[in-house]
Amino acid sequence: MVEQTALVTNDAVIFGILALMLGLVFKTSNSERPFFKKFYSVVPALLLCYFLPSLLNTFNVVDGETSKVYFITSRYLLPASLVLLTLSIDFKRIIALGPKALIMFLTGTVGIVIGGPLAILIVSMFSPETVGGQGPEAVWRGMTTIAGSWIGGGANQAAMYEMYDVGDKMFSVMVTIDIIVANLWMAVLLIMAAKAKQLDEKIGADTSALDDLKITVEAFHAKITQVPQLHNLMYLVAISFGTVGFAHLFADFIAPWISTNYPGLSVYSLDSKFFWLIVTVTTVGLIMSTTKLRQLEGVGASKMGSVFIYLLVASIGMKMDILEILNHPELFLVGFIWMAVHAGLLLTVARFIKAPTFYMAVGSQANVGGAASAPIVAAAFHPSLAPVGVLLAVLGYALGTYAAYFCGQLMRMVAPV
Repeated sequence: MVEQTALVTNDAVIFGILALMLGLVFKTSNSERPFFKKFYSVVPALLLCYFLPSLLNTFNVVDGETSKVYFITSRYLLPASLVLLTLSIDFKRIIALGPKALIMFLTGTVGIVIGGPLAILIVSMFSPETVGGQGPEAVWRGMTTIAGSWIGGGANQAAMYEMYDVGDKMFSVMVTIDIIVANLWMAVLLIMAAKAKQLDEKIGADTSALDDLKITVEAFHAKITQVPQLHNLMYLVAISFGTVGFAHLFADFIAPWISTNYPGLSVYSLDSKFFWLIVTVTTVGLIMSTTKLRQLEGVGASKMGSVFIYLLVASIGMKMDILEILNHPELFLVGFIWMAVHAGLLLTVARFIKAPTFYMAVGSQANVGGAASAPIVAAAFHPSLAPVGVLLAVLGYALGTYAAYFCGQLMRMVAPV
């Protein structure tokens, strides 16, 4: 019997196809044509960035398992993107948002961290097989990728995918649940934005600080933004990939050392080179954000980081079989319970501290949607507030590495054996 092979096996050709698909999605999603505006109001662009490449794998155009494209994007572009995204964090500006903004953001993070384990516990009471499973296809492992996505974004999601050795079939299901549930919640937040004045008056929230915030945020971004020159872009390449090289060197030393001397820590993934790679680049990025290197955000540090993430997303999609969601529709219940915990905690805390609806909505979306959609929700309140969404979303990228890992450990402990 002749072994079946994929139609396209040359990784250079595969990478080119993925790049063309991303270009098509971004070109059409930013089109002013009525058809595309209506289409993308229903279908999230991010979903297509996963879905289109997944068709290549589903219909055997490419073999996601044998291609090296994902290895390159996950080991080089993913850590580089985390450096560039955390590099742009301005802690002074974040603190200047005020305590209520930070409280709501961190409440959203806590809601995701505890929501995953609670969803597993609740569903396991009446259907333990739904949240069970063994090895790479265990449900709790797949849920760690949602935790990464909902506390940061695509880079953190991919980090959890590698750290927790998630099976490709389970990941296919989780990506679909992640995007559909997250976008339904985003729709709710946009409805709340349209009624923000009434909602704020109902709980007695003071929104006067938002007017000052609009002015200061606009002034800050106008100050640092400039047209990038070639040397600026080369600085970004040097800093990001130089850090990636250092992180690989450190991971190559620390992971085998832990494996040899403390093998019991393997249950926490502390013997994984990828774990130390991600933790190192995130930590170094945070340290650099306290220096003048943060000014590189003005020449597009986070934009270049986002380009790397979308290339990563396409390469992940290439490994997926989108039809797997048909085999696990019951897992949507887990996703809805998880999001309900996040939303319920946010609404409760917002009412208790009388936080403006803006802080609640953006604090939530900076976690769940990341830099891709937090500015959209922020702009729904006022166009000049979009950068606030970016500011908090970038903080989410930094927290996502640590918080999603912790959430994964909690889910591992409560998952049915």
